[in-house]
Amino acid sequence: MHAAKRYRLLNNFTILVSLIGVAVALVDSGFNLAPWLQHVFHIFYLLIIFLGFVVTAGRYLYSKKPLTINKVTVFDLLTSIAIIILLFAHFTDLVRLDMAATVDGFVAIKIAVLVTFIRELSDHDFNLNRAFLNPAQFFLLSFLSVVLIGALLLMMPNATTQPLTFVDSLFTATSAVCVTGLIVVDTATHYTTFGQVIILGLIQIGGLGILTFVTYFSYFFKGGVSYETQASISEMSYMRGMGDVVTTLKSILYVTFGVEAVAAVLIYLCIYDLPNMDFSEQLFFSVFHAISAFCNAGFSTFSSGMYDDALRFDYPLQLIIATTFIFGGMGFVIVVNVLRYLSYRTQQLLYRKDQRYEYRPWLLNINSRITLITTAALLVIGLIGVMIFEYNNVLADHESFFGKLVTGFFTAATPRTAGFNSVDMGAIAFPTIMLTIFLMWIGASPNSTGGGIKTSTFAIALLNTLSLARGQTTVEVFKRQIAEISIRRAFAIMWLSLLVIGTGVTLISYDQPELDLIKVVFECFSAYSTVGLSLNLTADLSDFSKLVVSVIMFVGRVGMLTLFIALLKNRHQRNYRYPTEEITIN
Repeated sequence: MHAAKRYRLLNNFTILVSLIGVAVALVDSGFNLAPWLQHVFHIFYLLIIFLGFVVTAGRYLYSKKPLTINKVTVFDLLTSIAIIILLFAHFTDLVRLDMAATVDGFVAIKIAVLVTFIRELSDHDFNLNRAFLNPAQFFLLSFLSVVLIGALLLMMPNATTQPLTFVDSLFTATSAVCVTGLIVVDTATHYTTFGQVIILGLIQIGGLGILTFVTYFSYFFKGGVSYETQASISEMSYMRGMGDVVTTLKSILYVTFGVEAVAAVLIYLCIYDLPNMDFSEQLFFSVFHAISAFCNAGFSTFSSGMYDDALRFDYPLQLIIATTFIFGGMGFVIVVNVLRYLSYRTQQLLYRKDQRYEYRPWLLNINSRITLITTAALLVIGLIGVMIFEYNNVLADHESFFGKLVTGFFTAATPRTAGFNSVDMGAIAFPTIMLTIFLMWIGASPNSTGGGIKTSTFAIALLNTLSLARGQTTVEVFKRQIAEISIRRAFAIMWLSLLVIGTGVTLISYDQPELDLIKVVFECFSAYSTVGLSLNLTADLSDFSKLVVSVIMFVGRVGMLTLFIALLKNRHQRNYRYPTEEITIN
């Protein structure tokens, strides 16, 4: 058999075995297994790591290309050295303890198995087969798979402090993957640290999407992504040019992890002196809330969230978390475009005479302009409304005007799908409830971690209404004409969102007629827009109502229009048009 073919078979075998190893490691961590079975699993982990070394060596031995020092070879070298050091320290401990050490705590060994799986899978040819699944179907199935796997993981005994039903587990997993934040059990007390880590992983995967990680790893280790895969990603994310797909995905990852790292450091500086928390707990709190904030998830490791007595008067912390989730809700593509614009403007100021930094028109594109203006307008409207309606209500606990202003700003910003609350949501006034519902419905910006109909959808609908009132036949803004397909998509998204929310309200009210209608409406808007705010209703839902809210969260995250495209899209474009007729409206 040809050497390259033998290597490819070994690579496929290693992917399969390491995948089983990852599953075994999760079972090993989630259940209290017999010592002999833990030892068997331990040997299995070591065999996988050894197999990974063999495949890595074969990758360079059977390569026809000359060995060069690049990012992949450096990664392989560093991970190999790290694993060797890990194994040496591991076996040293075993010898010191006369081979009697328990093996259920070897977290690093399990991480090495996961690294082996990711490395070998990334070296495999990754391609989206559009003949089998169209991009929308792949997008839906990827989210659904993560939700179901997450639900099973959260039911493991070591993930919870008390048994969890499948419905509650499914609800929590859906809320985490869809970065919503609605909870039926207290995250702080019902889940162990292991369970909270699972939730955190689901939030990060749900916020960025599996395809982002898979595509980047494939690009990193193989140096490229197939044309068909780029076309599929471009179609799913509505990117205009396929040449920018990989570059944009890299920027998304860099910006995400960069912002989360900075936010975690700043959060730690705000809470490092909290009583009854050691360094590891403070560090986990900082990382958890940085990721939860940037992904607009709204999950917290405190039972009362940001309303906890230790946090709700910490105004610098509120500003940091608010800035983080606003940044995450702007949309990855928008954030990258804004950062490039700011970088260019900075360089233009520093190097005024350099011809490379002469004026470039439309460096800040029309999507960014619309998003920034709409976001700023909604934040101002929300802040003014909260300050008027709640100044002598839920904001009365804050003695200083600065405290009221920060808390009001946080309360106005969080309906934009963040889900954190620094006030008692059950005590807010009715006008604030209606304002919050409106802000939740609009939500965040396109290609972001947030939900809702999106700021651009609302802006286009508003511009279209104004153009009709002026008697114009086209929608124009910033000396550009909005494409007809964008207008059609905006109004489809708006009415489909109301259809889903209305259906959810009807089903829940039919199942539990005793519930307050405004609370049910608020809950469904929050679920669809993946916000996570609640008028203290979620825990009172029946199992049927929890399933209804779970479906609404899932549909809100993937988009009803995407769901329709996945089920109804016709691959064959018709090459004819019918005569145009104008229908009487209004």
